Amino acid sequence: MKAAVRIAALLGLAVMIVLIAHEGAAAIVASLARAGWLLLWLVPLHALPLVLDVLGWRTLVVPRTRVATLFGIAAVREAFNRLLPVANIGGEFVGIRLLARRGVAGVDAAASVVVETLLTLISQYLYVALGLACLMSLDGPAGLAGGILIGLATSLPVVGLLIALSRYGSMFGRLQSLAERLLGERAQALGFLGESVRLDAAIRALYASRRRLATAVACQVLGLVAGASETWIALRWLGHPVGIAEAIVLESLTQAARSFMFLVPAGIGVQEAGLVGIGHFIGVGSDVAIALSLAKRMREILFGLPALFAWGWIEGRGGLGGIRARLSAARPARETIAPPR
Repeated sequence: MKAAVRIAALLGLAVMIVLIAHEGAAAIVASLARAGWLLLWLVPLHALPLVLDVLGWRTLVVPRTRVATLFGIAAVREAFNRLLPVANIGGEFVGIRLLARRGVAGVDAAASVVVETLLTLISQYLYVALGLACLMSLDGPAGLAGGILIGLATSLPVVGLLIALSRYGSMFGRLQSLAERLLGERAQALGFLGESVRLDAAIRALYASRRRLATAVACQVLGLVAGASETWIALRWLGHPVGIAEAIVLESLTQAARSFMFLVPAGIGVQEAGLVGIGHFIGVGSDVAIALSLAKRMREILFGLPALFAWGWIEGRGGLGGIRARLSAARPARETIAPPR
């Protein structure tokens, strides 16, 4: 897995370098210079979609936890998945750990993260569908729209299967049985398997509340739509204003590409190629698209680094040394339940 992530990172970095070299660094820098310090406003602006996402997660956490607490944990989760080579899953382990430290039972913390992660698949699916609708309203190319529609139709059974397995399949109980058959007594070293029955029950209890599920998905979708404001505003500052529909197309389809290529750390190269490719169809120049991507990466770094430093401090060792020392501890301890991979 580590080798695959490293190879994906190198390939993504190569794509990013090629795109910048092809468009010319001078043109990209000129676009960024046009916006100047205004781009720093993207950092506080990101709090809005994250708060909406947190409100959805909060409906799944038992007992209810303060929004401010969940906001801090969500910021750490996002920073892990966005900035570190953890294949977009390390943040979920850390989120469970931090939530358990705030007094939520390990099983309940894990169940909330597992269900919230699976509901995110539904929300992103709906968001891409919205992006497709916006693309069609803009008279986008039929080939691109048709390809997206085929992708949505193909992925829908997969999403449904994952939800059904987590709702009815007792995934963790089956995992425990499989591990015991393969590993025998050594299976106990995995720790979290001993709580598999309780975890499956906690997940089923969350799925039984349709109101909670609907609220969580609604908040997630609203958060995703609010996130498109980052693209809309940044493009105006970069001197290439677009409409809300175009911003949603760019944001939703680029996020879909990053999610599909989840092995690539921070979506290096994937985000740039996605913005360049999609921007071509809606009239955004390649140099502007790359400048937009770099502005978004600047926001990710400035928003995420304080969260990582705060996590290192919470764990008892501040600074970069604390982050490095705790990366191995980001895996679930014996009493902590981990979400499925």
